[in-house]
Amino acid sequence: MAEVFVKLDIIFYTIVLMAKMKFTEKLFKRRRIYSGGAVKFSADEIVLPDGKIATREYLEHPGAVAVLPFVDKDRIVLVSQYRYPVRKLTLEIPAGKLDKGETPAACARRELEEETGFKPRTLKKLVSYWPTPAFSNEVLHVYAAFGLAEAHSSPDEDEFIEHQVMPFREALKLAVNGKIMDSKTIIALLYWEALKYNRE
Repeated sequence: MAEVFVKLDIIFYTIVLMAKMKFTEKLFKRRRIYSGGAVKFSADEIVLPDGKIATREYLEHPGAVAVLPFVDKDRIVLVSQYRYPVRKLTLEIPAGKLDKGETPAACARRELEEETGFKPRTLKKLVSYWPTPAFSNEVLHVYAAFGLAEAHSSPDEDEFIEHQVMPFREALKLAVNGKIMDSKTIIALLYWEALKYNRE
């Protein structure tokens, strides 16, 4: 019986490998368009699975962290800031990009304190995901934070942020009704709600 399972595993991984080879795109020519302080833009020429050449324009990102901070079991902290690309004032969970060599957990603690003035006692990893894999390699790591202690906020020089404490249910309602449109915030709220639902 053990030999049967081994053979099934080999067949399964062979199928997966063949499928991967069928869809894999390979680099043909690297072309960097722009290198900024936070991100880089590239327009690489790649070889398609059928052998044809195509161009892939994409953003290279160091990765980021977002934090769903709980003041108590029913209330969370959100931040408001103006997002120039969408020309709107947004309501979001605290977040920021990873510094070089920084772990996601360390980044979560740093960003939470910088943007809200709270230090967490504990962090719980919720999920990591690609926000926009069609044109960026960014990975976003989402945490929940508990046991908040007041510290001092110190946002970046070009950040103008205000934080507010809000009932979790109210924030979830804003997300469901389309009032909150930030993806990391929506995912964090719905993920936590799903965890709570599965625990009950």
